[in-house]
Amino acid sequence: MVESFLKEDSEVSPEDNLRLNVLLAQKPEAVRIDESNLVIHALTNKGEARVKLSPNCEELAYIRRVKSMLSSHVMGSPGGYPIFLKLWTRMGQTRDTSLEQLLLLGESEAVVAVAHAPGLTETLAKRAWWVMPDATNARVMLRNSQVASSDIGRELAAFLLEFLPFEEKARNMLESVRLVLQDGLIGEKQKQHLWRRAQGKPSMLVGFLHTLPDALPETVPAHSDHASLYEAANSTQDPAISVLARAFSPQGQAFIQTCELALAKVSDQNVTVSLFEAIANYFQQARPDDIVYHDVDDLEDALRVLEWRHQSELEHYVRSIWFLSAISEEMLTPIFARSDTIGSGMRRKIKPLTDRIFHHLGVLKSSDNK
Repeated sequence: MVESFLKEDSEVSPEDNLRLNVLLAQKPEAVRIDESNLVIHALTNKGEARVKLSPNCEELAYIRRVKSMLSSHVMGSPGGYPIFLKLWTRMGQTRDTSLEQLLLLGESEAVVAVAHAPGLTETLAKRAWWVMPDATNARVMLRNSQVASSDIGRELAAFLLEFLPFEEKARNMLESVRLVLQDGLIGEKQKQHLWRRAQGKPSMLVGFLHTLPDALPETVPAHSDHASLYEAANSTQDPAISVLARAFSPQGQAFIQTCELALAKVSDQNVTVSLFEAIANYFQQARPDDIVYHDVDDLEDALRVLEWRHQSELEHYVRSIWFLSAISEEMLTPIFARSDTIGSGMRRKIKPLTDRIFHHLGVLKSSDNK
């Protein structure tokens, strides 16, 4: 006889009480509730099981009763996924020991908690994806290196690629591209196709700049001084020389050219901040100080008085590298705090700043690439 998890006077209808107890006795791995069609789906080691609900009250109230039943069985409490835990969900603070249980509650927020958890494994990711296959969860789980290197990681990447044309928010578009470009997730043909699509989408270009700064699908000649700089980088400990040699390589010139293209077309504040981060990260190794500059003129003034005790003919290159390594969100904050404009209006407001960035990117470009 199947053990009953509820009392006889349960608020769940008698037929559902029986069916759900039979379902729970199979020790499901995950539970999904189709609230619109009143169907419970369960993932078991034998495949998928399905229970059609027969409500004995208003449908939304009945769904709450069903979730209470699941919670009583899984968590020992009918309260469902604790409200206060929702505050922790997206901060990755869910206890790893409870992740399997959370996937049995039929609660979307509990699934999101699993997706964000540091202890997420390939197996749990597969179950969470079965319960709630949406773009947000795919992005969250692909930030986990263990998931990104697995079969489910490739499935998540394929989903994000397919969903990309329907993505409305530029920030999400950027993050999707950044994540699917992780090593081994998509093929070379897909990457080339994505790169072609990105030419008119600055958010997508910024995703490439973050993940493939030294391997952009673009052929650009090296700087005319690259060979001499490459030799110098191998014989000196100066990080500025190493970064300069990187920037003068064919890959570095492609990076600079792509930065210019994205900067000229950027139309979203979040994407602009991320672009600044991508540029600064590329040149970070040569950063001469750790001061946070809030004004571009203060940064230029600071760089003018810094001394560089090496070849004088390289000094103007090095100062451009120093400048680009120090740009940050803090320079944009005073502008964006006063206006939420987008598109060409936003570009006009940040032009005094972006003009200086264009100048220093241009200093590092070979004359053959201008």
